[in-house]
Amino acid sequence: MMATPSIKEVARQAGVSVGTVSNFLNRPAIVAPATRKRVQDSIDALGFVRNEAARHLRAGRSRTVGLVVLDVTNPFFTSLAEGAESLAYEDDTVVMLCNSKTDPVREMHHLDQLEQQRVMGVLITPFDSNDPQLGALVERGTPVVLVDRTADRGLCSVSVDDQLGGRLAGSHLIECGHRRIAFVGGPFSMQQVADRKQGISAVVAGADGVELQCHEVDVMGVVEGRAIGERIAAMPARSRPTAAFLANDLLALGFLQGMAVAGLRVPRDMAIVGYDDIDFARAAAVPLSSVRQPAELLGRSAMELLQEEVEDAEQHRHRQVIFQPDLIVRESSDFRRRR
Repeated sequence: MMATPSIKEVARQAGVSVGTVSNFLNRPAIVAPATRKRVQDSIDALGFVRNEAARHLRAGRSRTVGLVVLDVTNPFFTSLAEGAESLAYEDDTVVMLCNSKTDPVREMHHLDQLEQQRVMGVLITPFDSNDPQLGALVERGTPVVLVDRTADRGLCSVSVDDQLGGRLAGSHLIECGHRRIAFVGGPFSMQQVADRKQGISAVVAGADGVELQCHEVDVMGVVEGRAIGERIAAMPARSRPTAAFLANDLLALGFLQGMAVAGLRVPRDMAIVGYDDIDFARAAAVPLSSVRQPAELLGRSAMELLQEEVEDAEQHRHRQVIFQPDLIVRESSDFRRRR
């Protein structure tokens, strides 16, 4: 394997000093055009590639941002990452994606590794927004922005009003005439799940003769949604819910499968509303009603807040940005929309 050419070799071939090559790499405007061409020709001829890691080590901070999400298989987080990366690209910054798999231990491991890499900051959808390690990370000098979570005044955050999302879903199902409604999500200790549950619970509590059945799952995925769907479908018809609000679309899509396996018709026998409005929601066999979150906007807004803090930490003031969700009604909850 050939050794990587050094900056000294570039300078020797170009007939300039090492300082001139350094200026060319970092402040090219102060280097004369003719000299810039000689240095560039030398770089091209030798195949020189600058050592960004070493440069960042000297500077004490890299141009890398850590993005820690709960589940990279969920398209919601893919869209969120796309929003963050699009702005990072404009700022010549790289996004390093980490998957916690809704595991607090794995999440802390990623945070430790990102801090060791001296990332310029961390965007995170944490399992627990109040975990003291997040505060400790900030105290040691790494800016942190919570994404899809609310934060106190000690951190920036970008989130959606999930309680409103729960109210929108509950109000829609009640307006469609349902009196037995299931809420499925989990773990209930997760902030956004608890908020969505609280939202629909408030609506149900204010409606006469409406019952809410809550079902907790450990993981919000398609497999879990199908399993809970089959279990609910097997309940006696007189006590079985006629509608379900699922805490994310992956659960809802699995739940839809469970209804098909059990021979129940959607929405005639079971109305379904999900959360996130991922692309697969509208492409399902029965297009899925869903509470829409602006995933890309969440990611981009979080990156903006992080950039603001990195660029001027002394003047920066933490902000908590909250977006409003929208209910997108499709055939899974509204029989009138069936083709």
